[in-house]
Amino acid sequence: QVQLVESGGGLVQPGGSLRLSCVDSDENFGAHNMGWFRQAPGKEREFVAFIHYTGYHRHYADSVKGRFTISRDNPAKTMYLHMNNLKLEDAAVYYCAKDRHVYGSSLYPAADFDSWGQGTQVTVSS
Repeated sequence: QVQLVESGGGLVQPGGSLRLSCVDSDENFGAHNMGWFRQAPGKEREFVAFIHYTGYHRHYADSVKGRFTISRDNPAKTMYLHMNNLKLEDAAVYYCAKDRHVYGSSLYPAADFDSWGQGTQVTVSS
């Protein structure tokens, strides 16, 4: 059974930084595209960032471009989200997700995320 575990959330002031991690228990982590999503109170879950299984192709939501960086360490079965210059509107529960396709497309819209972590809370407040 796939298990994704996020960590790294916390309280940060506007303009601050955080690094989220997502560890996968599955041995085939390196064969799957991964993504980060977030959900704020009262809002629908939204896409944040995508990374191809090779690590060479990445895609970001417009709202985080230039501030967030997604990366992965396949031998460590871990994905990261480096978040800089955090804004009040970035506050949410952040979830990592795994594309069900093995060696999937480098195009984000082709991904089908069917495994999710439990989420980690990011609070941005002065």
